[in-house]
Amino acid sequence: MRFEGTKDYVATEELAAAVNAAIILERPLLVKGEPGTGKTELAKQVAQALGAPLLEWHIKSTTKARQGLYEYDAVARLRDSQLGDDKVHDVKNYIRRGKLWEAFTHDTRPVLLIDEIDKADIEFPNDLLQELDRMEFHVYETGETIRADVRPIVIITSNNEKELPDAFLRRCFFHFIAFPDEVTMEQIVQVHFPDLKGRLLSEALQVFFELRTVPGLKKKPSTSELLDWLKLLLAEDIDPSVLRERDPRKLIPPMHGALLKNEQDVQLFERLAFMNRREGG
Repeated sequence: MRFEGTKDYVATEELAAAVNAAIILERPLLVKGEPGTGKTELAKQVAQALGAPLLEWHIKSTTKARQGLYEYDAVARLRDSQLGDDKVHDVKNYIRRGKLWEAFTHDTRPVLLIDEIDKADIEFPNDLLQELDRMEFHVYETGETIRADVRPIVIITSNNEKELPDAFLRRCFFHFIAFPDEVTMEQIVQVHFPDLKGRLLSEALQVFFELRTVPGLKKKPSTSELLDWLKLLLAEDIDPSVLRERDPRKLIPPMHGALLKNEQDVQLFERLAFMNRREGG
């Protein structure tokens, strides 16, 4: 059971090695990197490559660790008791299984994605330490212990919004997805746009990487935003010569709304263009 990427996902040697190391060590793989570098997609592609079912737990700021195990709906049980419903006598009718419960009891070894763990409260990772380490937990309402016969492949993503506890980090295999260089990015683009002409691709990549180096940019465009931009360029049949034009008075690229995602960055480019017009004027 080894991961080497898929036809739809370009994995570097380092990333593939990290996935396989985590599988061998039977430890969660903690993946960090800029938003849009394919962290969430990695779990989907690992599941596809290994022929494993995928379970996704997308974390929000309000998510509690207990929800990954199970939730006991006491309110529904109270309501049913008032209505005289017979199912009230079996507490199992009011236990909702979480994603970890599903992963621990799945018929085949699944891939469990815990997505954007850093969105939750700082105690969230610590609250999962024992369950992820031992691969078991106790259901107090029923008295049963849920235990994984086969450890699921756990992939955890983080955008580095919060520092994760050291005790949690010790139990993970860590990999940082560096932003792709131009060669890797070209491979990624070719996967999504196999018929993209070389000239347009070359000019678009040059504009994209130049844009990422502009000083003062609040949010650098990511891989996913580059792909959106290329899709628009193709749909609008933009000529490569438009991208090749290096007139400093026209700094903002066409369809820039796919690349620049806040008004501060758009205004930055408008100011730069204005300054260049004055200097050239």
